[in-house]
Amino acid sequence: MSSNKNVQILSVCQALGTAALAVDLTLTGLTGYELAPDKSLATLPFALITVASAIVTWFASVLMGRIGRKWGFVIGAAACAVGGLVSVWSISAGNFWVFCLGTASVGIFQSFTQYYRLAAADSQPSDRKAKAISTVLLGGVIAAVLGPALAAYSKNALPQLYAGSYLLVFAFGALSAVILVFFYKDDAPLAATASGAAAAEPARGVWTVMARPISLAAIANNVIGGAVMVLVMTASPLAAVVCGHTVDQGANIIQWHLVGMYAPSLFAGQLIKRFGLTQVLYTGMLLTAACSAVALYSTSTGAFFVALLLLGVGWNFMFVGGTLLLAESYRPSERASVQGTAEAIRGGLSALAALAAGPLLQHVGWSGINIAVLPLVAAAFIMTFAWRRSERGIGKSALN
Repeated sequence: MSSNKNVQILSVCQALGTAALAVDLTLTGLTGYELAPDKSLATLPFALITVASAIVTWFASVLMGRIGRKWGFVIGAAACAVGGLVSVWSISAGNFWVFCLGTASVGIFQSFTQYYRLAAADSQPSDRKAKAISTVLLGGVIAAVLGPALAAYSKNALPQLYAGSYLLVFAFGALSAVILVFFYKDDAPLAATASGAAAAEPARGVWTVMARPISLAAIANNVIGGAVMVLVMTASPLAAVVCGHTVDQGANIIQWHLVGMYAPSLFAGQLIKRFGLTQVLYTGMLLTAACSAVALYSTSTGAFFVALLLLGVGWNFMFVGGTLLLAESYRPSERASVQGTAEAIRGGLSALAALAAGPLLQHVGWSGINIAVLPLVAAAFIMTFAWRRSERGIGKSALN
């Protein structure tokens, strides 16, 4: 029973974390522009969210392997609260570099929230993992809509523009920490609760695990799906403005993209159960490729909305499916090292994608970015197909 309660708690914390990140995603670029001593540095605070998350991700997994996930998640939520307060102070003082520290702290928080879905999956038997992952991600749906709206509504709550919005970041982080401290229960270590054979299995080297077809397929869907999503998402608001649309329209495009990212969690688990994991993964790839096709076909406002919505849904299918594959790829004794390595790879490449979006948009344009997406999706397909072929070679997989 406690494992099911934990999934619900993690879903609530996912909602709070997504809301906090939505505030930063909505306003950090604008705030950085206001505070930066050199306007060429305006996007640095925004980039530091992703960079800090990528750097800390592996260490977060190792830390939680030692002190337990509960207190690791509490530390992450506390980092969010501290980052919000630091951001409020830096805006009030007009200090750009301290503001960078505040946004980096939110990136640290993000590195811990990435493990919410994995914690939920690890607490469930194989036939309920997909539903647990979807339930946690579902917490981001309402936050994806309300986060940007709350950011805009609270930007004048304090005398300094935008300071009130970052006070919300503090509140979301603090509330998450309180919920985790009082309601989240660390499940017994899986190595201790596994069946005799599983518990006795020794830990393999992390790269031995990562080289298996199922692990490569998991990484392909998580990493490629994530990097493509970040690249296109980061470039799209500026591309929309370059194509003659308004800043508000660009913000609305991102808002509906976030809905596309999280809303499919309402039914992704059921789709996997009914049609099989492979079909859902392939559908995610197809939708991601369709995003590029729509973007290449037209640069109208409607095309931007449809493309980014398709991108969000495609990412969700690849992300949920890839997470399920990852959760099935390791032994209990290998959990911390494999999860940490996989998330570090995903975070690092997502950070590179975020940093590359601006220069790529400038040099190859919106069309060039969307053309570059297609071979990446093809690589994910090939690695997923190779996993399915290997499974057929050893018998029918539980993940069909």
